[in-house]
Amino acid sequence: MTLLRNDTAAPGREQSRPGRRPAWWSARRRDRLAGYLFIAPQLVGMILFVLLPLGLMFWYSFHDWNVLAGGFTFSGTENYERLAQDPALPGVLGATAAFSVGLVALNLSLALVLAILLNQKLRGTIVFRTIFFSPVAVTLVAWTIVWRFLLQDDGGINGLLSTLGVEGPNWLRGETTAMIAVVVVQVLKNVGLNMVLFLAALQGVPKELYEASTIDGANAWIRFRRITMPMISPTILLTSIITVVGSLQVFAQIDVLTSGGPGTSTTVLVYYLYQNAFQFHDFGYGAALSVLLFAIVLVLTVIQWQMRRKWVVHED
Repeated sequence: MTLLRNDTAAPGREQSRPGRRPAWWSARRRDRLAGYLFIAPQLVGMILFVLLPLGLMFWYSFHDWNVLAGGFTFSGTENYERLAQDPALPGVLGATAAFSVGLVALNLSLALVLAILLNQKLRGTIVFRTIFFSPVAVTLVAWTIVWRFLLQDDGGINGLLSTLGVEGPNWLRGETTAMIAVVVVQVLKNVGLNMVLFLAALQGVPKELYEASTIDGANAWIRFRRITMPMISPTILLTSIITVVGSLQVFAQIDVLTSGGPGTSTTVLVYYLYQNAFQFHDFGYGAALSVLLFAIVLVLTVIQWQMRRKWVVHED
């Protein structure tokens, strides 16, 4: 009887032992807590440095805030009405569109060509990969300052052209040449990053597909169009989104090379925002311009993401 009584009471003693985890502290809850702790730093950073500034940007856009005058008053939709009537805004948006289109087209096409060439098993490809990628690691301002000296009227570019009997223009003082110069400098700075992404995608394409297509009589162009492009289409989507968003956020290159000139030919939206907010100290209107920039980036990103259903044919 005593032995039976002890066996019956054993479960109760097991539950009341000191140091044993309570029933609610299950493995599933421990896993959830560990997951929350892992994402907590990213979540806190997202709230403090993305969501909070974004909310303040919308809040400031409804106010008339002049730091020098010390005024901060609610103005309703006055800044947005001014935005719709701003005579300089169409030219700014035109310069922004020209810069973005030129940068995206030249960057992506050049990066893809370089990746295809460097994907060949030839001697010296590692050296050329390093050369093309090295500008990515260079400080942006230092890179732009060097190119500003090279592109001056008596700079290195025109000096090289003069040895060939060609008289080069003052690249940074002509409306057309200034925009071309800014685009080329930015492309040379960042084309190596997209090149590496394309190169990684190309190396992931199964060799068996090329071998089978060659046996079927497909030439190089057909293999590129029917095999290479579909297989690397997710990478093309990624690089296009990154490049488009980056082209709309350009500032340092414009500030160092042209300061928005000549005239307003290279005054893109971000630089116009900077002028209104930090040079003219009109932070309310600057915030409204920031909202416009956010809307443009959001719309373009959503459009590209929706278009992936039509041309991204190899997506996990």
